Amino acid sequence: DREVTKLVLSSLLDPEYESGAIVDGFPRTKTQVECLKLFHGRLNELRSKYLGTLQETQFPKPRFHIIMLFIDEEESVRRQLLRGQRTLEHNTEVEASGVGEKIEPRKTDLDEAAAHRRYKTFKESTYDSLTTLREVFHYHFINAHGTVIEVQQRIISELKYQSLLELDEATYDRISSIPLAQTLSLHARQMLVHRLDSYEKFHSELFEQVVGLIKSKFIPIVEKHSISGLAYINSEEAVFDDPLAVAMLIDVFNERGFTAVVDIRKMEVPSRIDPKSYEIINRFKKVYRVRINFPGSKIRRGL
Repeated sequence: DREVTKLVLSSLLDPEYESGAIVDGFPRTKTQVECLKLFHGRLNELRSKYLGTLQETQFPKPRFHIIMLFIDEEESVRRQLLRGQRTLEHNTEVEASGVGEKIEPRKTDLDEAAAHRRYKTFKESTYDSLTTLREVFHYHFINAHGTVIEVQQRIISELKYQSLLELDEATYDRISSIPLAQTLSLHARQMLVHRLDSYEKFHSELFEQVVGLIKSKFIPIVEKHSISGLAYINSEEAVFDDPLAVAMLIDVFNERGFTAVVDIRKMEVPSRIDPKSYEIINRFKKVYRVRINFPGSKIRRGL
């Protein structure tokens, strides 16, 4: 325990892990668990000690997440024996080809009874010790049955949004009124349909004008970029001075399967010359730059 804990703590001093680290297989024993708790406690003490001082940034709030990837005994034994079988096959292939290096198989991977004992040791010592960590840290229990991709997706889903757990309370309260990206996209289609119907019902004249511009000015240019799937279009149409018209433009393109982004640029251009001072008088004009993305056409090329 002493050597393992020392090795972990020493490795964490490497500048590479300044912003965080994933430590696999630690802690495993009750002693290692208690050392981790003491380490976390000491970091919190230092954070409190230097809070509000010039050294505050050097002692950030410690954020530890414990992830338990759990499988039952039957699956554990199956995976251990499969690993042993693959190791033997690899070593046989190395002997035959002379390419590669042999891998020393674990004894528990070659003996079913030993594999059962290894799992029993895990349940009786490691597992119980790890469950006590939920009293101190953010604890994530993940079902590790299934394929690698399935388990990976469970981990991503579990850790995807942790702001409430990781941020200071005051910080979270400050930004929590801003919606999450996934909540915006959750009902995006229904909201789009509602907006389009409201344009037709309450702003039909403006809506007709915008749709007419799209058909006469935008679509011919978009059609010329059908292979690349990307078109940039500049417009100085006065109708877009109304922000609602810009919203209509974006929504119409989105409804038809495109992705439209509008950038409003103000450009200073010469307008007239003062007859007395001969000074050039400029005016500002708005240029609406529209980027339109859509699935392009893939051309099959001969060899």
